[in-house]
Amino acid sequence: MHHENRVILLVEDNQSDVDLTIRALEQEHITNKIVVAEDGRDALDYLFGTGMYSGRDTSEQPALILLDLKLPRVDGHEVLKEIRANINTRRLLVVILTSSKEDEDVAMSYDLGVNSYIRKPVDFIQFAQAIRHLGLYWLVINQIPPEK
Repeated sequence: MHHENRVILLVEDNQSDVDLTIRALEQEHITNKIVVAEDGRDALDYLFGTGMYSGRDTSEQPALILLDLKLPRVDGHEVLKEIRANINTRRLLVVILTSSKEDEDVAMSYDLGVNSYIRKPVDFIQFAQAIRHLGLYWLVINQIPPEK
């Protein structure tokens, strides 16, 4: 399945950051459908076909997961840990997109196997640029791991 047919899972509880991210992706003509999970529990339910996503075809996984760290119910690090611990999801591309400036958040994210860590720039132009590079790199240039 090609990248452009697969969804981008955006895990973000701040509605204005959701809107900014979607706007930036649209501006860059990234046409993947975007599924928004407002907290870590919903993200895990989506990935594993549980809870509100019970019965979802989990053989279709996102091309890219944009994951905030500071989330209600289940935080970003825990989501990442569960993704990497499961044979069906461990190769998924996960990019942390967060406003956290804490070095230990960066270190922990890499220890847990994140593919990339991006600090959210404050202004929209910078943010849109970061999203453009991210989309171009992860969805176009990067060679994805084979399906297991």
